[in-house]
Amino acid sequence: MQDKPKPRILIIDDNRGFRELMRIMLSNEGYAVQEAEDAIEGGKAMLAVQPDLVICDIDMPYMNGLELLSALRSDSSTASIKVLLVSGRKDIETLTKAEEFGALDYLVKPVTRERLLESIEACLKRTSG
Repeated sequence: MQDKPKPRILIIDDNRGFRELMRIMLSNEGYAVQEAEDAIEGGKAMLAVQPDLVICDIDMPYMNGLELLSALRSDSSTASIKVLLVSGRKDIETLTKAEEFGALDYLVKPVTRERLLESIEACLKRTSG
């Protein structure tokens, strides 16, 4: 009895090993997972099929995760996309910007499986706006 489609999660991270680990783990949890290696590819993927949640790294080439988040929020067609930031950064300036730009949560790497799944569920339950 599969009435509801699987939530779609887009993982944007330049670390291929991290993306693959996340894809396997989240697929095993029943999510439909898509990957992108940077914000440019992630942006293209979001325009093709809007995900239910984006899990995005901050430190990436071309455009960092905070710049991507800011760009998403400034465009009415992407402003409501839910974003969870995951990064090795834990300085107060980065955390403040993440909150200002509308990240639903911010997890510091390395993150436990339990904490990640808990955050994803909480983000997916939040209503946009």
